[in-house]
Amino acid sequence: MVDNSIVEAVNKLLEESKPRGFEESVDLAINLKNLDLSQPKNRIDEEIILPNGLGKERKVAIFAKGDVALKAKNAGADYIFSEEDIKDLASDKSRARGLANECDFFIAEAQYMPMIGKSLGTVLGPRGKMPIPFTGDRDIASVINTLKNSIRIRSKDKLTFHVSVGRRNLGTDELAENIETVVHRIENALEKGKQNLKSIHVTTTMGSSVRVV
Repeated sequence: MVDNSIVEAVNKLLEESKPRGFEESVDLAINLKNLDLSQPKNRIDEEIILPNGLGKERKVAIFAKGDVALKAKNAGADYIFSEEDIKDLASDKSRARGLANECDFFIAEAQYMPMIGKSLGTVLGPRGKMPIPFTGDRDIASVINTLKNSIRIRSKDKLTFHVSVGRRNLGTDELAENIETVVHRIENALEKGKQNLKSIHVTTTMGSSVRVV
């Protein structure tokens, strides 16, 4: 059961924020306190699976062959690239940049990682989209499903940072459940839990802001 205060905050936000001509993102503005974030050990770096996803399609590309490529296709991978495709992308940087901007995540069988790093690292690296190495002891369908429904929270060295938790089209209950999941993970990741949280507000892309914590 989701905390009623979170449900009320989302309801208030959606009531006060006039719908726009596009599907707005719903984000959390997180403010920390009493932390020295110049020390990497105090920073938040969490991957979180949202129970209701983000309310939008997220694209995953994979560099693989054989059985892994087939299973990835069946699991909903948007692009599947072979070793030859890596060479083609390396020689067509414009296409590589377009792909890097289009896809949210990349996966690669472990044997392709050195080749990708050498030929596509300058395109994928600066965008934070170097492939996630895949080994045969994992289930590729599970990996793809996780990526399509997960977010990454990184505070870096800032006490205030933002993260998307969905879109308006998800509705109140789904958004509230996503928010509660994120809030709990943040509290658990902080050295002193809630004592290191100054505030958390939920907001829409062009709407108002409502305090959650």
